[in-house]
Amino acid sequence: MLGVTSPQSNSSLYFLSLLLKCASLISTGNLQAAGDLLPEIFELSSPFGSPADRVAAYFAHALRSKILFYFLSPPSNPIRNLTLSSQLKNFHSALQSYNSLTPFVKFSHFTANQAIFEAISGHDHVHVIDLDIMQGLQWPGLFHILASRPRKLGSVRVTGFGPSSELLNQTGYRLAEFAASLGLPFQFNALEGKIGEMSASELSRLGVKSGEMTVVHCMNHCLYDISGSISGTLKVLSAVRPKLITIVEQDLEACQTTSFLERFVEALHHYSALFDALGEGLGTESVQRHMVEQQLFGTEIRNILAFDERINGGDDRLCQWAHELVRVGFEPFSLSGSPAAQANLLLGMFPWKGYTLMEENGCLRLGWKDLPLLTASAWQPCEIGN
Repeated sequence: MLGVTSPQSNSSLYFLSLLLKCASLISTGNLQAAGDLLPEIFELSSPFGSPADRVAAYFAHALRSKILFYFLSPPSNPIRNLTLSSQLKNFHSALQSYNSLTPFVKFSHFTANQAIFEAISGHDHVHVIDLDIMQGLQWPGLFHILASRPRKLGSVRVTGFGPSSELLNQTGYRLAEFAASLGLPFQFNALEGKIGEMSASELSRLGVKSGEMTVVHCMNHCLYDISGSISGTLKVLSAVRPKLITIVEQDLEACQTTSFLERFVEALHHYSALFDALGEGLGTESVQRHMVEQQLFGTEIRNILAFDERINGGDDRLCQWAHELVRVGFEPFSLSGSPAAQANLLLGMFPWKGYTLMEENGCLRLGWKDLPLLTASAWQPCEIGN
């Protein structure tokens, strides 16, 4: 069942089979029998053991949450409530550790930044709209390559969306300090909320100006709902008509199915690979690894399995992005040139040899032992180049 891990004992295979049996019972509505299996799974698994042990522990917690939420009738938008809590700062700390331990975060930054740099060639005024800016870790890298251009920029603006105005302002202050150190003329526009929830009368808040090269960046994940509904987001993108859209998203087909059991199996394969990759070269007691798995992976697994259709805008699945962007007049912008070269250089910086990079239809897919885990793509209006 877990092609990317090697269970170290028959007990590992046994409790993984228990997980699948528990998920099967939940899918048929037999919650009592499913709940009866969980104590044994908790006893056999551990968040500090082998990759298989750790995967089982977090999936068991997610299944327990699924059962509890069924009886407790959770609020209609628990993900949003979660982002507005103090947990958001813990996510950011865990993300920084994740960035230092694996190439996944850097991959999203490098490929998007290189695509943006190529797209803005010849333009003197740049406006970047980030749909979930968090701490803004991506943009100092872009500032560096922009500052290295022989032709100096007239202005650089970043509009950042996020759930907390306080954290947005902190991010804007840090980016402004960094831009000033490079001599870049910089402005930051903080927008609390989600782009997909903006009405037509609110579009002026984006501050889009004629003569500016506008690009949009989105890094999708399962920690919380980033942009609101895809339909609402597409209306804004169609109105703004950015010159480039860069998207990095988890290669997780679990968002394409409403079947709980199919979602469970797909998520199990995906996160087994992530746990395996994160455990490579680290001891079983690694505090950094445990923080990443608890704060990031554990939360994502629970959101996928326990909250079902309430993540990522209900029926507006993340996996619809490509189809919907084409429908509203965008076409792929190939990442097979410099962005791919940058991604290959990045993988060379990590000592572990299990990471694989694949090019497919102009997209870049970063995986672990040939299983794709993260996909980067870029999109431009169809009229460009015609």
